[in-house]
Amino acid sequence: MDIDGDFEDTSRRVQVRFITKLIAPFKVPANAIAIPSNLTRLGLSTVVNNLLSAGNPEWEEEPFDFLIDGELVRMSLEKFLLAKGISAEKTLEIEYFKAVAPRREEEPSVHDDWVSAVDGSCPGFILTGCYDGFGRVWESAGLCTHILEGHSDAISSVCIVNPGEATNVTLATASKDRTIRLWKYSKDDRVKNPTKLRPFKILKGHRLSVQSVASQKSGHLICSGSWDHTIKLWRTDEHQSEGDVSIKKRKKNTQAEESQLEEDSVATLDGHSQSVSSVAWPKHEEIYSVSWDHSVRRWDVETGNVLFNHVCGKALNCLDIGGEGSSLIAAGGSDPTIRIWDPRKPGTSSPIFQFSSHTSWVSDCKWHDKSWFHLLSASYDGKVMLWDLRTAWPLAVIDSHNDKVLSADWWKDDSIVSGGADSKLRISSGIYVL
Repeated sequence: MDIDGDFEDTSRRVQVRFITKLIAPFKVPANAIAIPSNLTRLGLSTVVNNLLSAGNPEWEEEPFDFLIDGELVRMSLEKFLLAKGISAEKTLEIEYFKAVAPRREEEPSVHDDWVSAVDGSCPGFILTGCYDGFGRVWESAGLCTHILEGHSDAISSVCIVNPGEATNVTLATASKDRTIRLWKYSKDDRVKNPTKLRPFKILKGHRLSVQSVASQKSGHLICSGSWDHTIKLWRTDEHQSEGDVSIKKRKKNTQAEESQLEEDSVATLDGHSQSVSSVAWPKHEEIYSVSWDHSVRRWDVETGNVLFNHVCGKALNCLDIGGEGSSLIAAGGSDPTIRIWDPRKPGTSSPIFQFSSHTSWVSDCKWHDKSWFHLLSASYDGKVMLWDLRTAWPLAVIDSHNDKVLSADWWKDDSIVSGGADSKLRISSGIYVL
C-alpha cells in the first residue's frame, strides 16, 4: 500500500508497519505501507490519523508519538535511520502511542502571594503552600475547601503524609518560620468554603528556615531539610509522648480551647555543609537529600551513615527518586540541567542522563509514579517540561505561568499541577502516560 496523503513526493519511500499497544479504535491495519522518508513525528502522526479516520468517519484527530527500536523519533525518518544505522530496505516496525502532552489547561487558582509548593499525590485534592504563610486544599481548579492557618512566615514545602487514606489525612507544611506543622484534613469536616484548620502538632528544632519536608511510606515519620545544614526526623502521631509540650490556644469568638502539641525531632542527620534544599524518603530505610553544597546523598535511616555521596559541581534545589526500579535519582539546581544518576552502578559518578532545554535554574522535578521513563521539571524560566528517557528533547513544554515556576507535581496520573511567582496554581490535564 502506498500513502501519499497531503505530502509532496520529494524523497524516497520506506516500507513501514505501524503497531500499537492501544486498543480499538486506535488500531490501524497491520499491513505494511510505503511512506516518504522525510516525514517527522508530526507527519507520522498525520499518517496514522488518516489511516484511523479512513475506517471511522467520526474520528477526532489525536497527536501520537513514535518508537523505533525503543527510541523516540525526534527527526525525520531518513535522518533517524542514518543516525542509528538501520537499513531502509527492510520493513520498519514503528510503535505509536498517544503523545504525552496536556490536552487542556484549567482556569488558574489564584493565591495572595507566590505559590511555593504543591503536592498532588492524593487524587482527591491538591495541597499548596504559599508565601502568605497559608496552606490550601483544592478539590479542583478554583475550589479551595480548606485553609491551613498557623505559620508566621512563608511556606516553603508541603507534603501529604498518608495520601492513600480515604479520610483523616495528615498534612505537613514546612516554613521559613523554622517550624514544620502537622494538620488533620477530612473532606467530611467541611463546614463552609473555605474551612480554616489549625495544626495539631508543631515540630520545632531547626535553627533556620525549613526548606523541604517528605514522608516515610508508612506515614509514621517525616523528615525535613533546612538552611541549618541538617536533616531531622519527626513523629507524625497525635499522641503525646515523653518530652512533648501541650499548649492550648483559645479560638476566636468562642470560649472553646484547642490543644496543640510541640515536639522535638527524634533524630538528626548531620553532614551537609550548606542548606539542605530537598529531601525524599522513597524507601523505609533510606533518605535522599540534595544541598547547596553541590552534593547528592543517600542516608541509612537506622545508622545515620551516608551510603551514597556524589558532588556534581552545582548548587542543587530539588530531587526525586523514581524511574526503573524506583531507584533513579533526578535532581536540578543552579543551571538549566536536570541530571539523573543510577546509584546501583558502583563507581559511577557521572549522570546517566542529562536534559538541558530550560534556560534558567531548575526548581523542581518529579517522576511519574507509573512509568519508568517519564518525569517533569519546573524552572525559573517560567516553564514546566515533560521528559521521556528515550529522547533528549522535551515531550511537551507548558508555559501557562507568566513568572518563575517554583513547584510542580503529577496529579491523578494524567495531570500536572504547578505553582509559581505569578501567585497561581495551574492544572494541565489530559496527559496520557503509558
